[in-house]
Amino acid sequence: MTGLRVTAVTTSYGRGARVLDRLDLTVPDGELTAVLGPSGCGKTTLLRVIAGFLTPDTGEISLGERTVSGPGVHVPPERRGVGIVAQEGALFPHMDVARNVAFGLRGVGRAERRARAAEMLELVGLGSYGTRMPHELSGGQQQRVALARALAPRPALVLLDEPFNALDSALRAGLRSDVRTALRAAGTTALLVTHDQEEALSSADRIAVIRDGGVVQTGTPQEVYARPADTWVASFIGAAVLLPARVKASHAITVLGRIPLTEPTPEGTRTGTVILRPEQLRLVPASEASGTRARVTEVRYHGHDALILLTTDGLSTPITVRTTGPITIHAGDETGIAVAGTAILHPHRNPLPDNAG
Repeated sequence: MTGLRVTAVTTSYGRGARVLDRLDLTVPDGELTAVLGPSGCGKTTLLRVIAGFLTPDTGEISLGERTVSGPGVHVPPERRGVGIVAQEGALFPHMDVARNVAFGLRGVGRAERRARAAEMLELVGLGSYGTRMPHELSGGQQQRVALARALAPRPALVLLDEPFNALDSALRAGLRSDVRTALRAAGTTALLVTHDQEEALSSADRIAVIRDGGVVQTGTPQEVYARPADTWVASFIGAAVLLPARVKASHAITVLGRIPLTEPTPEGTRTGTVILRPEQLRLVPASEASGTRARVTEVRYHGHDALILLTTDGLSTPITVRTTGPITIHAGDETGIAVAGTAILHPHRNPLPDNAG
């Protein structure tokens, strides 16, 4: 098996603009890949094309060694071997949990269907819930049943369409972990469609970031977060601090001082935009700031940490610093900013004026 392979897929609705534009995507066998992007970027359309509910204008889709969509080929949804977990579970309200899980098992005897349903319910931690009705379950339990139902026929691929959206924040993190564990235990290839960056970073083996109908970057969560393909990806995947910079040897000269670069820049690079993460910045007494001073405009307290927004001369946008522990600083205070670690730099096509950065 080679997982899922989407090659140069283009899809349009009517005579409108392309929703998917020669999109390429590979999901390795047995891995969970998160497709992440803003509303309207083509995530849902991609899922519907892979499932077989839409026929692409051009391109090819393969599951394992089998082409399910391409020139002259369109395998219908029910024959693709694809399981789907929708946003709200979509369980049959008149069937108990065990019958819901066994619903997709065709061509097997009753005893085998019962055994497989019981096995899948054990896998998702609901082994004793087979006789309950869907309305007797919590939202998180219903999503576990939906996953068990999707896994029961041993699909080549499971599609998860923002499956945690309807749940409150207290349930989401635990259920994400349980779903990931169940998918790994079953050895199933899976594609998670989401707009939630935290969900993608914490759940997936690999992330594919979509913009304007195409994949702009793929990689492990660590790779995409630490080395974003461009400033848009950097700002979309978590908070980012973007600074205009001049390049001198292996360093960037910015309003926050001289910052070492993570990678060598292309020969001839003079200017660019430095990308830092808020956790790379720390507040220091203004007297220790080596000339880099800022004023606090807002403190956003989140319990486990806080985001401090600051303004400084030379920048029209605020700088964000993430800090932990007791918050002793307030709006209006003056402080210094220090930078830890190295920075990614994306070169500018056109040089900045001599007084920039």
